[in-house]
Amino acid sequence: MWHRTISNIYIKPNGFTLHRNPVAQSTDGCRAKIGFYRGRHAWEVIWEGPLGTVAVVGISTRDAPLQCQGYVGLLGSDEQSWGWNLVDNHLLHNGQTQGHYPLLNNCPKYQVGERIRVILDCENSTLSFERSYEFLGVAFRGLPNRKLYPTVSAVYGNTEVSMVYLGPPVDG
Repeated sequence: MWHRTISNIYIKPNGFTLHRNPVAQSTDGCRAKIGFYRGRHAWEVIWEGPLGTVAVVGISTRDAPLQCQGYVGLLGSDEQSWGWNLVDNHLLHNGQTQGHYPLLNNCPKYQVGERIRVILDCENSTLSFERSYEFLGVAFRGLPNRKLYPTVSAVYGNTEVSMVYLGPPVDG
């Protein structure tokens, strides 16, 4: 499902797991091969290694950058990407923090190995997340009418992230 785009990340033979090589002072992203602009779609993301200081899950257009210097929230750093930083529970878009997420009292931080379900609703232009089968609410509204791709960005060396497409989300 991943599209290999830069040398600091390689895709394992299963095609669903990326491995970020240990490269100092670099943030690297990886985008799925297939994007969506119609319908409702869900995919699962599992962070299988340490998060480091920034670990972001979300979506991007083809124009979003996939590599930069330093340890930053690359996914969400411009107008072409939207992400949830699992480390500090902030939403990122257009280089700005868009607030805390999820909007729950004393929300626990993401634990390595927990399943994150990402829900892209192209009909309503929203992006939502679930953690361990609990719906966390809409994270972003007013997404553009463009093809959007599942994307992650990572800073920690030797971390691995798996992504599996699930199809249309099941409501209820």
